[in-house]
Amino acid sequence: MNFPNLLTLLRIFFVPLLVAALVQEPARFQWGRLAVPSELLALAVFLAAAATDLLDGYLARRWGQVTTVGTLLDPIADKLLISAALIALVQVKAVPAWMVILVVGREFAISGLRSIAASEGYTIRASELGKTKMVSQVIAVTLLILSLRIPELSWWAMLWMWCVVVFALLSAAAYFRKFWRKVDERVKQRRRRELLLLERRRKRQEAAARRAAQASD
Repeated sequence: MNFPNLLTLLRIFFVPLLVAALVQEPARFQWGRLAVPSELLALAVFLAAAATDLLDGYLARRWGQVTTVGTLLDPIADKLLISAALIALVQVKAVPAWMVILVVGREFAISGLRSIAASEGYTIRASELGKTKMVSQVIAVTLLILSLRIPELSWWAMLWMWCVVVFALLSAAAYFRKFWRKVDERVKQRRRRELLLLERRRKRQEAAARRAAQASD
């Protein structure tokens, strides 16, 4: 456990706050004499969580604290944040449900691939296309939250959501290709070694049987 990993965990703890701010009623939160609209509070929570995503990776590389736990936990935290935000925005009718189903389904599929790859001793790192997808998701969710307060931004928000869908599908294809090339090859090599061991064992058994037969003669 190190500071970058703590930032990743903090991003996970932001998720219920974000959902509560988006779907909770009444629409204003009282902070002393200041009434904060729920949309602005949700936006602040979301941007703070997104900032931890940039900061934890930067600090981990700069301080040489890149760990396997952080590499696996960071994308999970990203997926929780984006999925929770989009599902909450479906609840308030800010985005079509089919778009969210595609994006969230992609996240679950990639998480499954990462788990299988990890069980085979291989870590699938985020690609540049995946990082571009994450940036587009942050912009899209930001515009969607703002469109709850400023309806004129709805058109721009939907345009960015289309970008998110395209990047999600393209990055998913890249992950599947990387998974198939690395993990499938690793499985084939392991099975090939197992077959070679079985063949050697069979030959040793046959040689031992021949020697036993010659000794009996």
